[in-house]
Amino acid sequence: MSDPYASLIADARSFFAALSRNNNRDWWQEHKDGYDTKLKVPALALLDEMCAPLAEITGEAITPKLFRPHRDVRFSKDKTPYNTHLHMMWSVAGGGRQDPVFFFGIAPEYVTVGAGMMGFDKPVLEDWRKFVDLDGARVAGIIAGVAAHGYAPRAPDLKRVPPAFAADHPQGELLKYKGFVMSGNLPRMGAVNSDLRAAFTQLWPLNDLLLSIAAA
Repeated sequence: MSDPYASLIADARSFFAALSRNNNRDWWQEHKDGYDTKLKVPALALLDEMCAPLAEITGEAITPKLFRPHRDVRFSKDKTPYNTHLHMMWSVAGGGRQDPVFFFGIAPEYVTVGAGMMGFDKPVLEDWRKFVDLDGARVAGIIAGVAAHGYAPRAPDLKRVPPAFAADHPQGELLKYKGFVMSGNLPRMGAVNSDLRAAFTQLWPLNDLLLSIAAA
């Protein structure tokens, strides 16, 4: 079976490598048509195509999003106007207080896939800590199962265990998180869409856990 997205990764990495060397409005305007035709159009098609498989995997409604290329520089010391990556995201609408997401990112230095909640809303953070405190072995087991497929969590947000819990809590590292995401390299076995489906299936137990916490 042919891969309708066969060139997307190579085209995106090439485009953003060039953009990183010429991150200015003149270069962007000159090359915007290439971004639209080679990157934006297939990325939007991929976002739409993956909704049905993700709905099948999760049993929930899926909302896709393509992140815009323009950076918000209002509060940043870095005033370069454009992102040098192509990021896609699918939100899982589980009916809880916060939706976990699956994501796919392409940049000159990475091709990554992942899942989770970037930052917990306050009530979800409180329940994350309750789950970790009361059923930490199960939470850690789910995370270990996802990690066995090659995905790793980001570094904890806190340097110390929150003061409501003992410093030597058996799941102290998990209590340091204020959001939880796991990511890794996209496994390249075949077509991009089938590789994403395989990766999202591996990552699903994490988002399933987060859905249950958000629904508590």
